[in-house]
Amino acid sequence: MNTITASSLSDLKHVAHTILCDMKGHNIFAINGAMGAGKTTIIKEFCSELGVTEIVSSPTFALINEYSNGDNDPVYHFDFYRIKKIDEVFDIGYEEYFYSDYYCFVEWPELVLELLPQSYVYVLIEEKENGIRVINYSLVSH
Repeated sequence: MNTITASSLSDLKHVAHTILCDMKGHNIFAINGAMGAGKTTIIKEFCSELGVTEIVSSPTFALINEYSNGDNDPVYHFDFYRIKKIDEVFDIGYEEYFYSDYYCFVEWPELVLELLPQSYVYVLIEEKENGIRVINYSLVSH
């Protein structure tokens, strides 16, 4: 498990850059943390690092947002906070996204862990006192 400490939300740009470099070759990122910990913010920074110029926002109601990176490849952003049944994830055709070889950033991944590919990057954001965030990340392989 790798750990980075961010003293403010603005440090998440550096965090995103570091994680993408450390996990080069991996495209599925499961981002976990409490409500308000910074999941969407770090995904914004991941997208920025990948060359996405569009506005990145949480797809809470749509479940998925699609952006284009600097190479004009899709980048997928999922938010599974509001799913009630796993069937909702089947209905959006998750396999086409998770097995596409394009970047996928998943908020609230604990709700769909059994659907994630055999290998993915797990990122846990913990908010501490004074807005400090401890970000732990590692490659998970089943």
